[in-house]
Amino acid sequence: MGEKNYKLFSDGACRGNPGVGGAGAVIMDDRENVMWEGKEYLGHCTNNIAEYRALILGLKGALSHGYKSLEVYLDSELLAKQINGSYRVKNENLKVLMKEVRSLLTSFESVQVKHVLRSHNSHADKLANMAIDGK
Repeated sequence: MGEKNYKLFSDGACRGNPGVGGAGAVIMDDRENVMWEGKEYLGHCTNNIAEYRALILGLKGALSHGYKSLEVYLDSELLAKQINGSYRVKNENLKVLMKEVRSLLTSFESVQVKHVLRSHNSHADKLANMAIDGK
């Protein structure tokens, strides 16, 4: 029996850049049922840091539930291209976060990272904003 595929949508939100940030992530099964949701208040950060932290939140959520096969959807084209290796990570703070992302990714049997339009990532965006509002 094949491993079930799950979809991870993650998004970071920042009020100002840098500004007050939040991270949101949601995991769905292939029938669009929400399997897991997470949100985290990040405090003062940049938009890119919020995007990375949201992805880390989602990857940890997937691992904690034993989901080994993931399709990851990000509305940050920069982050998607950095993970897929077409852009280098130059910022020192992001290099640390990328190291954590790469380390988490090794725990999965299969991961595909795709860029989606912001309109296709509204659930994760809503969670990220709720994390900021709830603080």
